[in-house]
This record gives sequence, C-alpha cells and structure tokens, in this order.
Amino acid sequence: MTPDLTPLRPTHPRRPFSFRHPLALCAALLLGAAHAAGPAVTDLPFSQFFQQPIGPRGLQPTAALRAADGQRVRLVGYMVQQEHAQPGRFLLAPRPVSMSEHADGEADDLPPATVTVLLDAARADHLVPHRAGRIALVGRLSLGRVEDAEGRVSWVRLQLEAEPAAKP
Repeated sequence: MTPDLTPLRPTHPRRPFSFRHPLALCAALLLGAAHAAGPAVTDLPFSQFFQQPIGPRGLQPTAALRAADGQRVRLVGYMVQQEHAQPGRFLLAPRPVSMSEHADGEADDLPPATVTVLLDAARADHLVPHRAGRIALVGRLSLGRVEDAEGRVSWVRLQLEAEPAAKP
C-alpha cells in the first residue's frame, strides 16, 4: 500500500513540497534507508537523550547523545502535527503530538526530546506534509542551542541527507 503523500497547501508564496523521485524520497525520509556506500549509522532511541532520573540541574544529555553529535544516526519517532508547517523543516518527537500554534503560541506540549529535522539544501523551501505513525529518519545529528527565524529554539537537530542523484 502506498502512503498518502499529498502535499500541504502553501500558506505563503513558497512552493509546496514536491516529489520528483518519490521512491528515493520515500526510502530516505520515511524508511530511513542508509546510502549503500555511506558511513555507518547509529540507532539512537529517544530514551537515550537525557539522563534519568532528572537531577537538580535539570535535563542533562546522556553520553550517548553527546557522542552522536556530528554523527550519522537513525531516529524513529513521530512527526509533530503542526498548524503551520515551516519550509525545509519539521519536528520529530518520541510520541504523537499535535501543536496549535495559533491557540497556544509558545506554550506547546512538545516533549523535551523533540528534534528539529532539516531537509537538505535543495529542498529548503519545501513544505513536508504531516505523516501519521512512526517514521525512521537517517541524518547527521547536531547538538547545541539554535534559534530559528521564528524564534523557536532547538537543542537537537537532524540534518537529512540529499537524495542520491538519479542514474541515467
């Protein structure tokens, strides 16, 4: 059964997400397939993001999360359903979450282990349609405080890899 990959309707003048190579994109985005010649991929469960129990200093990253900084990792989680998708990015969480940016503003219920997923540079202006259910993604993990143009701060990001070029 083919997943429903209907693009979102654009809410701004940018163009919606398009699928030029649907099989390659499905493999890379939805199935997390690693490139055959690419470096090794480490599975990083959300449960290994922060030390448990939480101590007096608050959330502290685990050694596993710190070691994954700059490395290729596979994350398995749920795409956060957002009212207003941002071009070139979406959020991945350890459990299904819906955001009501209009009603809640900055008071969202995102889990602390939420990851900002960044599309490759060639798709930086594309909107990604919400996909229900668990998805697996492979990309390069980066840690540290980064504030985007809308003011949202992310601490963990996953940069997706570009699709391999189609062979003639």
